[in-house]
Amino acid sequence: MQTYLVGGAVRDELLGLKVKDRDWVVVGATPEQMLARGFTQVGSDFPVFLHPKTHEEYALARTERKQGHGYHGFSVYSAPDVTLEEDLLRRDLTINAMARSEQGELSDPFDGRKDLEARELRHVSMAFKEDPLRILRTARFAARFQPLGFRVCAETMELMRSMVAEGEVEHLVPERVWQEIQRALHENNPATFFQVLRDCGALAVLIPELSPEAHFSAAIAGLQRVHASNGSTAERFASLLCALDEPAGTARAKALKAPNDCQQLARLTMIFTPAIQQLDPLQPDAGVLLKLLEKADLWRRPERFAQLLNVLACTLEPANRAKLEALQNAAKVASTVDPKILMEQGFLGKELGDAIRTERLARINQALSSLLS
Repeated sequence: MQTYLVGGAVRDELLGLKVKDRDWVVVGATPEQMLARGFTQVGSDFPVFLHPKTHEEYALARTERKQGHGYHGFSVYSAPDVTLEEDLLRRDLTINAMARSEQGELSDPFDGRKDLEARELRHVSMAFKEDPLRILRTARFAARFQPLGFRVCAETMELMRSMVAEGEVEHLVPERVWQEIQRALHENNPATFFQVLRDCGALAVLIPELSPEAHFSAAIAGLQRVHASNGSTAERFASLLCALDEPAGTARAKALKAPNDCQQLARLTMIFTPAIQQLDPLQPDAGVLLKLLEKADLWRRPERFAQLLNVLACTLEPANRAKLEALQNAAKVASTVDPKILMEQGFLGKELGDAIRTERLARINQALSSLLS
């Protein structure tokens, strides 16, 4: 029985980066031997065990063979006769297909260290074609390591293009696609993820609404600004769809199975973008501003409204960003209306709601008059 540190931990160690998670491969062992040593088995697809003290994952060496479409369309073979090299062969990229023994010896059968030095993302073998999710993973690694100068090598990019042309990407389930998108949105350079997908043709399959150059450019520019502001996942996703028509963008967000908070913020961004663009910068209409605040559900969802303002500030053109100040001021003064005071004056039920709205509108008008005077 031999144990090896594998994958990302070895890669990041060689890059001089902080190692966050450590995964291990065990060669020459059976499940019974692992259990006898106190390990706990997890997962049903293949033998993976948790260390009794560190709780790190130890997987028995295995091979995989494609037998159908989708994430579960693989047959897995795990036995003591599977070698380390055979296990590494099934991995996606050469920089993720290195291992280090407990004695510190590096195993690098596919020249991953050479590709690390050349700053290239290269597939290990033609088995890469068997899993279209690897296209998204490669794009995500490109986004993570872009600041270090990494790029997808020409051979791997050509392979990914052929996979797209053969319809492999169409077999990806939305949940898996969203999982990769969500991770990519928080990588070091998330825009690179979508650029790589565009270059290989996968973006036109997964988010075809971003195919027009104007839409793609707006999405990338907005995403970069939201990323720089350390925006949330919902803000990053909303910026991606900022230039789309609301019906089309809402349908795409739903098709991607994005979480509700992401879908809702994206929808508001698509509604507010043209609304802000149409505001008169010299004489904004108080009634329009109040309707926008109500549409945003400001008084019940102030945190989401703050997120919306940040996304709009990042995605609108400079001339239109200035109009956000009118919306912000309207929100500020309208929020000073205290329903309790109106209730004490005898307003109840529908009359209370009407009185609150009337007072909010009056205060917005007053604030606008002060600014214009």
